[in-house]
Amino acid sequence: MADFPFSVARSLPAALRQAAGAYAVPSPLIEPELLPAAGSRRRRLWELPHRCHCPVVGVCFACDELRGLMRKVMHFPPETSDHVLHTTAVGACEQRSRLAELLQRTLEQRYRLTVKALAGVKTGGELRAAWRRACDEGAGVPGMLWACWTHPALDSGLEQEIFGDIHMLQHQLGTGTRADLKAMQTLRDENSHLRRQLDAANAGLDQARADKVAATQVAAREIADLRSELAVAAARGERFGRELETLRGELPERKARAELVHQLARADARADAFRQRTESLEREVARLREFARYAEETIEALGCDASDGRDDMAAADLPERRLSGKAVLCVGGRSGALHSYREVVEQCGGRFLHHDGGLEENLHRIDNAVAAADIVICQVGCISHNAYWRVKEHCKRTGKPCMFVKTPGVSSFGRAIGEAGSQEASTKPG
Repeated sequence: MADFPFSVARSLPAALRQAAGAYAVPSPLIEPELLPAAGSRRRRLWELPHRCHCPVVGVCFACDELRGLMRKVMHFPPETSDHVLHTTAVGACEQRSRLAELLQRTLEQRYRLTVKALAGVKTGGELRAAWRRACDEGAGVPGMLWACWTHPALDSGLEQEIFGDIHMLQHQLGTGTRADLKAMQTLRDENSHLRRQLDAANAGLDQARADKVAATQVAAREIADLRSELAVAAARGERFGRELETLRGELPERKARAELVHQLARADARADAFRQRTESLEREVARLREFARYAEETIEALGCDASDGRDDMAAADLPERRLSGKAVLCVGGRSGALHSYREVVEQCGGRFLHHDGGLEENLHRIDNAVAAADIVICQVGCISHNAYWRVKEHCKRTGKPCMFVKTPGVSSFGRAIGEAGSQEASTKPG
């Protein structure tokens, strides 16, 4: 075993080193089992001696790969340890089982090139030479292990020799792993220190780069602002120069123009005075026209009263105080006849109220006026349609007496008052 170099163990794949370091290989001092008679057929995994199953499973399969293969054919808790899975797999290889067949197919597929390379080997010496070359080169040991232990030319001596090499490999891997771990930890510490220095340098570089970019941007903006101000100043200088020349040429004309402006201001002042006088006269004319309209309405009302005669007034028994202080609301009517309406109501002993029916007064106030009255006289020819329907609906809803008069004359108003007074007298108790 002295000729099995330590460099071979250091150069083996990580999966092999993990498996060889994790699982104990039985002592090579155990007496080897006798091999069956040599033939041309290669042995299957479950046909190998039981002591070979542990090295094959541990060396040829990584822990994670073995866990994935076993999950395909059996169920086990996720927290099952790698050691339990390894021993379970080793036990399943003692006989032909689903797991043993799966591992057999995997090994054959993975190491088919190594198996094919040893197909021409016919003697145990040639097989031993192939194993020694693999150990010296430090590559392909897992595949050579599987190809040699299943080869038809394998004898018990070579099987024991391979078993011993794998056993010693475990010890060398343990020593090498400890050295590697110490060196790796040293490298990790150094790498962390260098990474911190690199990060600090990168941070400083980024900050310097950012400061430079910011300073460059500020300088660019200041340069652009100065160029803009310079261009504006140059343009202003040119414009002021042209304006100065223009003013010098227009100076005589400006003096005459100033006099014209002064005269225009005086003319505007006189025009404003004339405009104000005109507006005042227009307001006076409007007032006189309104007064004339009221006079015409009064004359017309007086003419209607004269034509109707005093017999109708006597027939209405106006002097009698039949209203007994009740409020009489007149909705509409001629504005010139309001005084006559008031006299008729007061002669009958009532109080006179008036609403123009929405011509000038707010139509919404008519509800309050109707609510305050005891009797309503509606001049239908002098109010709007909205006022007419509003008065009619309110009186109908409240049961309030309402007289509708078609003509706005005083005599017609007096007859309505007479009828209302008669209704009031008839409703009084006996």
